[in-house]
Amino acid sequence: MSIEGSRATTATDPIRLGMVGGGEGAFIGAVHRIAARIDDRYKLVAGALSSDAERARRSAEAIGIATDRAYASFEEMAEREAARPDGIEAVSIVTPNHMHAPAAKAFLRAGIHVICDKPLSINVAEAEELVALQTETGRILAVTHNYTGYPMIREARELVRSGALGDIRLVQMEYAQDWLSERAELSGSKQAEWRTDPKRSGGGGCIGDIGTHAYNLGAFVSGLETDSLLAELSTFVEGRPLDDDVRVLLRYRGGAKGLLWASQVAVGNENALTLRVYGTKGGLEWSQMDPNYLWFSKLGEPKQLLTRNGAGTGEASRRLSRIPPGHPEGYLEGFANIYSEIAEALVAARSGAMPAEAVTFPTVADGLQGMRFIEAALRSSQSGNGWVSLG
Repeated sequence: MSIEGSRATTATDPIRLGMVGGGEGAFIGAVHRIAARIDDRYKLVAGALSSDAERARRSAEAIGIATDRAYASFEEMAEREAARPDGIEAVSIVTPNHMHAPAAKAFLRAGIHVICDKPLSINVAEAEELVALQTETGRILAVTHNYTGYPMIREARELVRSGALGDIRLVQMEYAQDWLSERAELSGSKQAEWRTDPKRSGGGGCIGDIGTHAYNLGAFVSGLETDSLLAELSTFVEGRPLDDDVRVLLRYRGGAKGLLWASQVAVGNENALTLRVYGTKGGLEWSQMDPNYLWFSKLGEPKQLLTRNGAGTGEASRRLSRIPPGHPEGYLEGFANIYSEIAEALVAARSGAMPAEAVTFPTVADGLQGMRFIEAALRSSQSGNGWVSLG
C-alpha cells in the first residue's frame, strides 16, 4: 500500500502520537500509553480523552498533554492536528467499540495514521468501509491484537511456517475469565458497563471482547483461513443483554478443524488465554499465563520446552525479546512489541518506503476478518447453531 506524505522529517524523531479515549478510569488507555513509551518510539502530544469535556481536560492535564492540544471531540482533534505543522502523525483509538470506526474514519480522512484497539468496528459494513478508506488514503491502519506480540507466539508461528508441525490438522483456542460472573455492570464498573451494552459494544459481548483475541491468535499462528463455523453464544447471567460464554467449531480451508471457547463467567480464571496447534508431525502449546515458554512436541519424541530468548529459539522470537531468559516478560512488553513494529512502519512512511519484511503487526485486514468471525458466529447462534460461511 502507498504510505506517502508524512510531515515528519527524520527517522530518529519520536512519532507524534495522539489518543482518542483512555481518560480517567479507562484501563486500556493506560496500557496503550505504557506500550507506546517502552521503546521510546512515540511522544504523546494530543488527546480527546473523553466525550465529557471537563473529564477530557482533567485527563489530559494528568498525563502532561498541553491545554491547547486537549480536545473536546475527536472531530475537532483530527481537523486541528491535521492543520498544525507539528500535528500528530498517528492516533491511538481506545474508546468503547462503537466509536472505533467513526474516529478512525475522521483521522484517515485527515491524513493521519491510525492505531485502533480491537474489534475494528461494531459490524462488517463499517469494517469494509475502513478497508476501502485505508486503501484510498494510503495511511496505516493497525489493530492492536496485542497477543501476537509475545515472542513465543512468534516462535510458534515460525515453527508452523517452517513445516516443523507438518500439515495442520487441529487448532484449539481458549480464553477464560470470571470477572463477569455476576452483574458487575450494575455495581459501577465502567469497564463492565460498556462491554455489556449492545449500543456501545455491538452485537457481541464476550465474543467481541475476548473471543476475537483467541480467534486472531489461532489464525496468526496457524496461517489458516476459516471457511465456515458453528457457534453457540450463551448468556448465563440473568438480565445481561449480550453473551458471556462462547463455543465455536471451525472448519478451515484445506480441511483442518478448530475449536474455540471463550468465557467471562468461568469462575477461577483470570486471563487464561491458551493456544494449541497440532499437525501431522508435531504440536504446540502456549499459555498467556506463562508466556515465556512454548511446548513443542515432535511425533514420537519427548516434549521440548522452548524458552523466550533461550537456546534453540529462532530470530522471529529473539528479535522481540528484550532481556535474558529467566527474567519474565509479559503483557505490557508484548503490547509494546506491537507498538514498536507499527513504529517501524510509521518511520518508513515518512520517506514513502516500506518497513522491513520481518515487521509484522495486525492490520485493517485482520480487523475485517475479526468482524466477519463475530457476525458469522452471531448468525449461527441465532439461527439454531447451524454451519455458516464467513462470507
